Amino acid sequence: MSQAVVELSAKDLTPEGGVFCPNPKAQMQLWNTHPRVYLDVGHTGEAKCPYCGTVYQLKDPSFKAAH
Repeated sequence: MSQAVVELSAKDLTPEGGVFCPNPKAQMQLWNTHPRVYLDVGHTGEAKCPYCGTVYQLKDPSFKAAH
């Protein structure tokens, strides 16, 4: 599994405070993709994809989702 880390800003998140993987910022090859999965990053500041192991984390950990 990949241990890639993708840093996100608040503008990269969905209105709910999450992100989808695979994500263009993760720079995955087409052959290496997996089913699209939603990851809640806004509440904890970090989430790990259960398929590929990519870690998504907020650049500004003080950001918290309003929901």
